[in-house]
Amino acid sequence: MNPRTPRALKPLPLPLWVQGVIETLIAAVVSAILVVVPLVGIWSMAGFAATQVDFIARLGGQAWLALQGVPLHLTLESPTSSADTLTGTFWFLPWGLVLIPLALGWRAGRRLARASYRDQIWQPLAGGAGAYALFCLGTSLLVPSESVAINPFLGTLIPTALMVVALLTGARKEAGSWERLIGVDAAERIATWSQASRWAGSYAWSLVRAGFVGLMVSFALASVLLSVQVALSWADIAQVYQQVDAGIWGGATLTAVQLGIMPNLAMWTLAWTTGAGFSLGEGSAVSPLMTAVGPQPAIPVLTAVPVGLDPAWSWLFLLVPVVGGFMAGWWLLREGENHFDEWLAVRIESRWASLTASTLVLGLLVALATALLSLLPFAVSGGSLGVGRMTGLGPNPWAAAGLLGVLVGLGAMIGYLVSPWWERDRFVLPDAWHDEADDADGFDDGTDAGRTREPEED
Repeated sequence: MNPRTPRALKPLPLPLWVQGVIETLIAAVVSAILVVVPLVGIWSMAGFAATQVDFIARLGGQAWLALQGVPLHLTLESPTSSADTLTGTFWFLPWGLVLIPLALGWRAGRRLARASYRDQIWQPLAGGAGAYALFCLGTSLLVPSESVAINPFLGTLIPTALMVVALLTGARKEAGSWERLIGVDAAERIATWSQASRWAGSYAWSLVRAGFVGLMVSFALASVLLSVQVALSWADIAQVYQQVDAGIWGGATLTAVQLGIMPNLAMWTLAWTTGAGFSLGEGSAVSPLMTAVGPQPAIPVLTAVPVGLDPAWSWLFLLVPVVGGFMAGWWLLREGENHFDEWLAVRIESRWASLTASTLVLGLLVALATALLSLLPFAVSGGSLGVGRMTGLGPNPWAAAGLLGVLVGLGAMIGYLVSPWWERDRFVLPDAWHDEADDADGFDDGTDAGRTREPEED
């Protein structure tokens, strides 16, 4: 190399807080573009009464904030009298659509964790959270109109909180453990606890996870039930599409919105299987035993609401959460963390009495864990469309969570008691069965557990 040739300058590494700002602003802009593009397509096809560009910009900003759970306060003219106005609050969190900013934030969190050393993750997180908060604040101040008002505090706080959760989740995924992320070793701290405290903590944690298993299995079964109902109602759904006649962009946007609320509808279906049911507006009720709904907005998927079910058979749908609880009891048996049962077995000679008592306590605690875990999802699955009778959508979270906990707890007790009859793992089988399993698979674990000792000769 010629010594007179100037060397290329190496780029200086950006400070961590600047990297956080860049990553979160990219997430904000990309998610906003994905919201605005369909609206621009509808506007280009003369789908809106207003033709000004600023109308689309305001509508896009309002939709972007509403997608992240920000309430919009509406003031609309009454369709019956121009002198009257209708007021209300639009608040509905579409779980499928909110995944867009959350996924972008999760990706940003992974990238920021990859660029940070231990105990430094707070710097990009602080910078990113601050930049996202400023972006949300500016949007909340710029997009309100005469008919839509936005509280700047809520418009800043709610989306920023969701983004921080996404950043932390992505950073935790990249780091692999909280110790690598923030320098706290939970296992080392737990090791300093007493044996009784560790057993109690292990038992409590296993119950929480069992409740989570019951909730997830029940939600999965409810999703399957919703899919079957949508498939059976496909002709009615197609008819509503034809009546709406929203065009290419309008039809695509309507389909995307329906796909975005499918997780919400699955949660409503889960509430339906508990017997609590859900509401499709004031004065309506949808449950296995009774269905009474009024006029609905032109959303095709709402035609799949089950009506006309025979009450003599509809109670069978209550078995869906029981099956979820059954799987939770089976999982708990395989986990082998029922330390309360072990504690009772030492103190109560009659095994049937100790097993009965511990199983009842197990079912009660699993029911409590499931109810607490499902309370927030039930609450945020519903909402309000702002005005008219569509102000109470979704299930009653307290009733749905309570009934779900009872049914899952019942199924957990049944699953825990029945599972040993087909469970072939060695930690479940009595010691006397180990030899038979060893003879069957040709495996010898080298222990004498359960073996019959031959009498020794004198």
